[in-house]
Amino acid sequence: GLSVCRRLKSNADTQDIPIVMLTARGEEADIVRGLEAGADDYITKPFSPRVLLARMQAVLRRAPKNSTNEDDMITHGRLKIRPGHHEVVIDDVPVELTYTEFAILAYLASRPGWVFTRLQILDAVRGDNYEVTERSVDVHIVSLRRKLGDAGSSVETVRGVGYRFRED
Repeated sequence: GLSVCRRLKSNADTQDIPIVMLTARGEEADIVRGLEAGADDYITKPFSPRVLLARMQAVLRRAPKNSTNEDDMITHGRLKIRPGHHEVVIDDVPVELTYTEFAILAYLASRPGWVFTRLQILDAVRGDNYEVTERSVDVHIVSLRRKLGDAGSSVETVRGVGYRFRED
């Protein structure tokens, strides 16, 4: 485990992948070695599934967001999103979005099919420094769908969980 962790962290292509070590080795020296090898968290057995899930979510919140090349374009049918240019067009007609609406759309569209909770969306769009309720995401989604017209159906509600951008 330690050698794999070191290898992943020393490779430029994999160094930003979060690593959580899940092990039966619970001695202080083992934990320190794991963290020094590059692990982002170290969990010893036995563990609570709820604690594991919470710690995994915390590690993912702290993980660096994927940087977007200015020339990258996300295309979904008639909808084109250019994150580096803060631009959305449908059938070559520009769509005016607020900063938050654009950030939510770009975030969801960057991983089609993935389901994101409201908290994950808030963290990605606003960071941890904003005092905003999770339900404000719902308001932005309604406005976003309205502005996108028919293409707004690409932003799907996953009842009881959050939202996703529909895969083609």
